[in-house]
Amino acid sequence: MDVTYKSTRNSSETATASQAILKGLAERGGLFVPDHIPALDVSLETLAKMSYKQVAYEVMKLMFTDFTEEELKHCIDGAYDKKFDTELIAPLVSKAGAHYLELFHGATIAFKDMALSILPYLLVTAAKKNNVKNDIVILTATSGDTGKAALAGFADVPGTKIIVFYPKNGVSPIQEKQMVTQKGNNTYVVGIVGNFDDAQTGVKNMFSDKALAEEMDRAGYQFSSANSINIGRLVPQMVYYVYAYTRLVADGTISVGEPINVVVPTGNFGNILAAYYAKEMGLPIAKFICASNENKVLYDFFATGVYDKNRDFILTSSPSMDILISSNLERLIYRIAGEDSEKNNQLMQALTKEGKYEITGEMRAKLSLFYGNYASEQETAATIKRVYTSDHYIMDTHTAVAATVYDKYVKDTGDKTPTVIASTASPYKFTRSVMEAIDTKYASQSDFALVDELNRISGVTIPQAIEDIRSAEILHDTVCDKAEMEQTVRDILKL
Repeated sequence: MDVTYKSTRNSSETATASQAILKGLAERGGLFVPDHIPALDVSLETLAKMSYKQVAYEVMKLMFTDFTEEELKHCIDGAYDKKFDTELIAPLVSKAGAHYLELFHGATIAFKDMALSILPYLLVTAAKKNNVKNDIVILTATSGDTGKAALAGFADVPGTKIIVFYPKNGVSPIQEKQMVTQKGNNTYVVGIVGNFDDAQTGVKNMFSDKALAEEMDRAGYQFSSANSINIGRLVPQMVYYVYAYTRLVADGTISVGEPINVVVPTGNFGNILAAYYAKEMGLPIAKFICASNENKVLYDFFATGVYDKNRDFILTSSPSMDILISSNLERLIYRIAGEDSEKNNQLMQALTKEGKYEITGEMRAKLSLFYGNYASEQETAATIKRVYTSDHYIMDTHTAVAATVYDKYVKDTGDKTPTVIASTASPYKFTRSVMEAIDTKYASQSDFALVDELNRISGVTIPQAIEDIRSAEILHDTVCDKAEMEQTVRDILKL
């Protein structure tokens, strides 16, 4: 049976997979969700013998039902190729009592590559399927990683432009350098005076502006999104959880049907939601361990049932999680609200107007599979040093947040279920924070001196993504106030 996508805020708005990918965001600010999630129709034993690309096809064919086999395999083959520095695409590394799923072997050395390598192919295919004549304008807010991965994916793709907004003082030096040196005649990078939530709100407002949409249509443009709100981002992320489980089966760590836990460092909730959807597909996941940094809005939500963004925004060493409005949580709220779009809409309106909402006791009872906790800056740094010392394995700050929270979970519960930790970025992306965690003597060294030192002490080859920006020219230097975002887009598109 074909999967239809519907809006979390308007049950009467539906779309095919390709239409949902093209739109990115539903009307009224809603998100597209599948009307059902089909069960895997290939056994886990069979999947354990497959490559990453083959697993990707078996998962995505169930969710993107209006794509032909030829179309989908073309997208997958184009995405998971030599852009990745390993044929495994997402290696699973066993260290320090857990299995680290390394999601950073793509072109921009962060987990966003796993989905943003395929999204341009999905989007271009979707445009052809739906006879779209307009150019697609990818409009995206980033807390650091999505921006570069999206820019790399869409650079010089015919029929597209990409505009990325990022918080000017809210990303790491390496993240910023990666974005502002991006080549491509269709790429635009804008720093905003504000934080990620400001950027994300500005982008959502433009998506919801019907007058702007009509003006763009007259000029031959239409918006789409590369953020994790796009179902074309979320579904490819389901793949690597299925792949990780089947690798544990293949190497004899677990038997088919034996449960695993997953730990995901998350701010926008997309990466952990993909794991939840994978479980709905039949993957034996027992517990979803949601790891937050000091912006612990998700931890507080799981602890109290109250989502409250009315708090100080903290800049941390794990900036991709410096988020107070977790957009993808809405998809889970919609699910536990009994797929009642009106009930969900009321909660989201309360978030917009009052900055918070509270779910019912009945809804909270449906969150029993989730465990939330957080890591302080000091705990994050201590975990990086501890695992380096014990296992000679160097992780980035976001992965260290997850590892810290996993340790807390085990202490709280005594649960020793085999566990996969999503390792979301290369340590080379956050070199200064990582190296200073290992030894404070590194504080005085320059960023690229630290890159070379990280290479020396880890033995891990410096990624091409880092080598490329050592002497790269700054190509994007636009900065605007958060209130000027729409005008900046108008200027770029010459509206």
